Amino acid sequence: MSTQLTKTIALLGAFALASLQAAEPIKIGGLFDLSGKAQHIGGPTREVAQMMVDRLNQGGGLNGRKIQLVVADTQSEPSQAVVALKRLLSRDKVVAVIGPTTTGAAMACLQAVEEGGVPMVACVGGDAPVKPARKWIFKSPQRTSTAVERLYQYFKAQGIKSVSVLTASDKFGQEGLGYLKELAPQFGVALAAQESFEPTDADMTVQLTRAAAAKPQAIVVWTIGPAGAVIARNARQAGLAMPLFQCHGLPDPAYIKLGGEAANGTLMPSTKLMAADQLPAGDRQRTALLDFIKEHEKRGLGKVSTHSGYAWDAVQLVFNAMKKAGTKPEALRAAIEGTRDYVGVSGIYNLSPTDHCGLGVDSLVIIKVENGQWKLVE
Repeated sequence: MSTQLTKTIALLGAFALASLQAAEPIKIGGLFDLSGKAQHIGGPTREVAQMMVDRLNQGGGLNGRKIQLVVADTQSEPSQAVVALKRLLSRDKVVAVIGPTTTGAAMACLQAVEEGGVPMVACVGGDAPVKPARKWIFKSPQRTSTAVERLYQYFKAQGIKSVSVLTASDKFGQEGLGYLKELAPQFGVALAAQESFEPTDADMTVQLTRAAAAKPQAIVVWTIGPAGAVIARNARQAGLAMPLFQCHGLPDPAYIKLGGEAANGTLMPSTKLMAADQLPAGDRQRTALLDFIKEHEKRGLGKVSTHSGYAWDAVQLVFNAMKKAGTKPEALRAAIEGTRDYVGVSGIYNLSPTDHCGLGVDSLVIIKVENGQWKLVE
């Protein structure tokens, strides 16, 4: 065989291999609670992540390569989240991971993520996975500390200086309590009483009664899931006069449904998504939010919640970084960390080496339930 023919065959082989690689999809892992106690969050999160991937592929993907979301179920168990993550990394060879959807699962995955050397953008509410900032881990929802600060800003503006707090006994509730105590002095707020409850409790009237007996100007509840609605009903039944504030994890259609009439009048910090049509025309997020809501409804995913945009933003953060830096792990990680001025559903993101969330207090508003609807208050 001639030297020229050999070179030609080698060249054709290399071209064929390059073409094959170019046609292969770029795999992004989706680590979601699709079964178990947190499936009510994990299921919708997966749907929104797929919605974002579909939009990206309709736009041509990345340089003609499609994006593939490879989904794994954590079963709402931190230990299973680790197993699922390792499978995504070793078997599926994903270039990045979206999720998980609970703080406990994210914390359980810390070592596997660091050892795997692949960026993960979690869709969790707690601060712990990104405090301190860890090399490979990011998150798309606001920090708990940011939500507490936004709430206290509102209290200061309203002259509220004394509050009683009811917090769940789980990690999310205790993290909230920690920041409620830590940041209170900065805003001139005193904690008149502190009460705790189990997230599965069916009645918190005793805790509410003790909290109200301290005569606070307001009561703050820090929990996610049905417990928030239970407390709202208990407060209505007890005839408590002071306003009731929930945390940033409660703006959800399920809260209004479970709380019924008792949900009316309750207030909470929230992403702007829940009051998108009430935002001023000049708000930089307004167009993106209304567009998101339209597509969410078009796909039959029902009413949005404050959680709805987290996976959308997580996928977009990864994709924007891939457009700049490609899919090599270190370059991709650095590009995510270098995100500036991304106008997302949950806020306007500005990440840095010391801030792997990138959302400020201005990403949250205060909303109120009025006649079963969300009303923008501030």
